[in-house]
Parts: sequence; structure tokens; C-alpha cells
Amino acid sequence: MMARMRHGDLFRDERGFTTTTMVLSLLITLALLFTAAQVYRINSASAEVQDVADAAALAAENQVAEFMLVARFCDAVVLSLTLTATAATGLGLAALCTPATASLSEGLLSAGRNLFKTRDSFSDKASAALNKLQEALPFFAAACAAGVASANNVDSSGANYVGVAVLMPEKGEPIEIAGNEGADELLDDIDGQADDIREKAREAEEAAEEANRAKERAFRRDCGDNPLYCMYERAARLAGLAGSDNPLYASVDTWSFQVALSRAKAYYRARLNNEAPADNSLDEQARSVLRTHYYRYVVEELGSAYVHETGDSFEANIPHVPSNTAEMRLTSLYTDAVYPVTTSGTGASVMHAWPGCPEAASSLARGSIQDMESGGFETCPVCGFTAASMGKVAAASSSIENGFEYHYEAVADEAAVYQTARQKADQPKAEVKSRVGGLFEKLVELLKASAGKRIEVSPPGRYGAIAFVVNAGATSTAGGFASSFVASGTLGPRAAVSAATLLDEGSDEGRTALNSALDGLRESGGVAVGAAGIVLDAWSGLLVAFADGQDALAGAIRRGLDGLPLVGASGLGTWAADKLNEVIRDVGLQPAQVSALKPVLVNSAHVAAKGEGSAASGYLAMKQRIVAHPLMSTDLFASLLTDAERTALDSIDNMGDSVEIASIELFGEGGPAIPITIPLPDAVKSQGASAVEGLFARLRSFYVETTGVRIWE
Repeated sequence: MMARMRHGDLFRDERGFTTTTMVLSLLITLALLFTAAQVYRINSASAEVQDVADAAALAAENQVAEFMLVARFCDAVVLSLTLTATAATGLGLAALCTPATASLSEGLLSAGRNLFKTRDSFSDKASAALNKLQEALPFFAAACAAGVASANNVDSSGANYVGVAVLMPEKGEPIEIAGNEGADELLDDIDGQADDIREKAREAEEAAEEANRAKERAFRRDCGDNPLYCMYERAARLAGLAGSDNPLYASVDTWSFQVALSRAKAYYRARLNNEAPADNSLDEQARSVLRTHYYRYVVEELGSAYVHETGDSFEANIPHVPSNTAEMRLTSLYTDAVYPVTTSGTGASVMHAWPGCPEAASSLARGSIQDMESGGFETCPVCGFTAASMGKVAAASSSIENGFEYHYEAVADEAAVYQTARQKADQPKAEVKSRVGGLFEKLVELLKASAGKRIEVSPPGRYGAIAFVVNAGATSTAGGFASSFVASGTLGPRAAVSAATLLDEGSDEGRTALNSALDGLRESGGVAVGAAGIVLDAWSGLLVAFADGQDALAGAIRRGLDGLPLVGASGLGTWAADKLNEVIRDVGLQPAQVSALKPVLVNSAHVAAKGEGSAASGYLAMKQRIVAHPLMSTDLFASLLTDAERTALDSIDNMGDSVEIASIELFGEGGPAIPITIPLPDAVKSQGASAVEGLFARLRSFYVETTGVRIWE
């Protein structure tokens, strides 16, 4: 091979490859590889400050996220107290409507008043505390950013990180809560009418109970006593009625007087249509004719009978039927001229029971029983017809329980009692409905006005936070993958800027916090009976479902109504429950916003663009210069942080280790209380005002001394 190699050609033989070429290729490749690795190591060391800046920005903005969660928590409490106060007041109004719940109404109305006061007190204290807390947010953000920066000084590379953060905007909007929207006026109005409403409800209930007793007795006489004697049983046995003509009801709740009236109409029609003598005797034929007159009369009377009943009124015309001669004389049976009249051998007039009487064959006229009694008629020797003959037609069946008329007359009597009692109840019922209905409407108007009594915050940093971080430590470039292609030396101070803003992540952190507060009340409350128990249950439901707004209130009202024995004879309790559900249904409350906010990294220019003050405008101008002239040495911090330092330090005075927002006193000052206390972040506790002030001073002393640095985002 060597013999065939041309003289001096060390890099290529006849096959295009030599050992020298391979060695040189490997050496060049390794040199490039180690050079690239060294460049990567140096760049990584230079860029670490950006990672720290990102973490500092997220830590700073997380303080704003925590504040927002606290504010939303307080807003949810305010909303739950408003809804619970409304529910308690509404339930108290409903409880006024029945004697059975009247004793609970006072406790419920008192609880409603206390809850409105608790809401107002909590709102005022919470807004004041939140104002104080949001004023301290710039300090919290700066301290937490500093804590994150210093926490990265733990490796062996000689890092010395110093950082702070500035919130955009630097100041928040004052939190202001509207004043009382008329709760005291409404509750005073309710208290002024409560005694009259209770009294009218009692009168209505007593009259309604009397009416119900009459209806129960009538029901039993119509069909409730079956299979014993009653209208149903007698109609089936005596007239053969069945099906829809003779229905059977198992409960008075589904029965009405119209059922008895319709049964009586069907019964007498059937008796009229089916009437026939039981035998061929003259006496039986005469009685059959008289029964026909009687049944026809009753059918005509029942033809104009009626029952008109609604939830608010009752009017009926269920006529009585004559059961003796005296009663017969008061009807058309006495005046109807349907009986044949003849003249006796002595010239006297004689009246006969029916045309088939043998003595009535020569009859040329008709007369009435009244004519017979007033004209001195003689009695027919064959049929023996007198006024008593007609009076006795229904006497027997009206006097003993195996007669249909016996039970029908009882139903007619009870209908009259029922109508009188209903009319007696209607007036106080109407007054209760008018008064309570008007108060319900005022309650809804109060609720609509109270819906705006919410805690809404616009804190500093709501648009984001910008973190400024410097690594003041010197990092040697020697060592590692040393290469003659990369100059050795020392990396000087490095600086970076990062920004973060808030994103709604839709978590249940806020809901969990409220549920924990509820658990604390359950443990310390010790009250779960009577009106207090109803109120606590309502608040429990509203706290669990506070994010459901309108549905939460409706659910709390339903649960509260379920706990009240509102069913009564007058129906006022049921009406009040339905009315309360109706007026609450259309309020349209918005739910509380309780989802947690999450800080995320964004372009710092976007955050600064929404900020206010010299820090934001100065930063934007500085960044524009860097973008236009990236190699220009720039004083990054000195012109930006002075105002931010002042904002951060002005609000820190005696903050302590925690901030108490307010206490929830659900049942007034004497009841259990839930203090809402927010612990301060550890970084805030460890970083005093002087320490943060020193950080700002140190940052202002650093300059970017290296050209070609990363353009910060």
C-alpha cells in the first residue's frame, strides 16, 4: 500500500482515506464538541438568573392570587349572610300564617334582623381589613420575590441573587360597601303587623277547622261510611247505581260536595225513571203515583243545584227535600194542581190521589193539596187522600239510616255549615294574604337591593407583577470543558426581568375554605333546634352551595319550609310556602366568584402596559430602548424602583404575623363567632421593612455591564 502512495500525500491514498485523516477528523470533532459544551455551560450559567426571575415573578403575583381568594371568600360570606337573612325573614313571614308555627316566627324574624346586622358589620370590618391588606400587597410581593431570589443562593457556583418585584398597578382601588338598604325598615314593618297577622291567621284556622270537620262528616254520610249505610251504599242498593253515577272515594282529601250532589241527581233520576207499583193493590198504586210526584219534584229542584268551590271561596246550593207534611207544605208539592177533583153526593168537593182511583172516574178538574185544605174538601172513601198522604212519602226514608234521604239531608246540612265556616275564614285569610304578600314583595325588593352589597376588589397587581433579579456573584468560566477557542475569565453580575399575571384556574379551593369555616361553626355553635336550627341549616346549605347563587337560595328556602309544619286547615301555610318560593324564584342572584387564581408567566411589556405610575411608564420606555439598541449599556433599575420602593414600604406598620379580617357572628354578639384570620407569608415575616429597603438600594447600584444580553420578557 505504502509503495503505491504518492510522495507527500499524507491525507489521501488511492482509496481516499488515510490514518492521518481519521486522527485529524476525530481531533477536530472533539475540539468542536468541547467548545460547544463550554459555550453551553457559560450560557447556562449566565441564563440561570432568568429562571430565578421567573420564579420571583410567580411568587410575587401569587400574593395577589392569595389576596383575591381571601376577598372572594369574604364576598361569599357576605352573600351567604344576605341570603340566609332573607331566608330567615321569609320563613318567619310564612310562619306567621299558621298557629302551629306562630311561636317560631318571632325567633326566625329576630334571626333575620340579626343576620342583616351581622352582614353589615362583617362587610364593614372585612372591607376595612381588606383595604389594609391590599395596601400591604406591594410589600408582600417585594418580600416574597426577595425570598425566592435568596433561596437560590444554595449551590456551589457562587450565586448571590438579589431580587424584588413591582406590582402593576402599584395601588389598588378602595373597597367600598354600600350601606344598609332598608332591612331595619322592613323588619320594623313586619314587627308592627306580626300580631295582627297571627290573630287573623288564628281566626282563619279555627274557621277552616270547623269547615273541615263539617266536610269530614259530609264525606262519611256520602260514601266514607261504606259498607255501612250511606248515600253510596243506598244508591247502589235502592237504585242500582254503579260506575261514574255512583263513585266511591277513599279519602275526604279527594272528595267534594259536588260528588254528593251529582250522586243525588243520578239517584233521583233513576228513581223517577224506574218508579212502579210494588203490587196491584189500590193503595200501592196510589203511593206509587205520589212517589212519582215526589221524585219529579226533587229532580227539578236538583236541576238548579250547584257547588262552586275554589281554594279561596265556596258557594253551594244543595236543596233540602221535604221529610214530613209540614215541610211538604213549603214546597211546590203543596201548590201543584195535579190531583183529580170530583163532587160527592152531598155536593162537597173530593180530591183523589190519582186518576185511577175508582171514585175519580167522573173527575173534570184538577186541584192542589193547598186547595184541598183551604176548601174544606171531603176525604175520598177509597184512596183516603189527604195532605199527610204526600207528607208521608219520604218521611220514613228521612227518619232512619236505611233511607237515602236520611244521609242526603245530613250532607245538605253539613254543606250549609261548611259554607258558613268557609265564609267566616275567607275574610281573615284574604287579609293575611294581602299583608304577607305585600311584605314578601318588599322582601324581594330588599334582596334585589342587597344583591349589590358585595365585596368587589381591584387590588394592586391585578394586571401582574414584574420581578427584577440580579446575580451579584462572580462565576469563573475556567474548568468544565476548557477550550482554547473559548476565552477563560469571570462572569460578572447578571440581571433579568420577568413578569406574571393571574389566570382563573377554576379550582375548588375557595369552596373548600368556606366548608372548613362551616365545620368550625358546627363544632362551636351548639345550637340546632327551633328557629336557630332552621337558620343554621339554611346557612349550612348556602355555604355549601354559595357558588350556585339563585339555586342556592331556592334550595335553602325549600329546606327551611320543609322544617316548618305549615300544613293547616286554612291553607295559609301552604299558600305562604308557595308564595315565598314564587317571589324568590325571579330574583336572579349572581353566584359568588370563589375559584382560585393561578399566576402564569407573560411578556413583561404586556403587564407594564396596563400598569400605572412612573415604574410602569419608565419600564416600557426602557424596554423599547433595549429592543431598538440591544447592545446599549442600560441602567436597568435605578430609574424604575424608587417609586416602587416607596409604595411597598409606606403601608407596612405593625402588621404582625397575621391579619384578622372579621368575625362571623351568626346569632349576634352572644352567639358563636368564626374569626377569619389570614396568616402572613413566611417571607413577609422574615423580611422586615429595613431588609426590603436594603434590597431596593442594592438593586439600584447594579448596572448591566455586558453587551449582547438576552432581551427580557
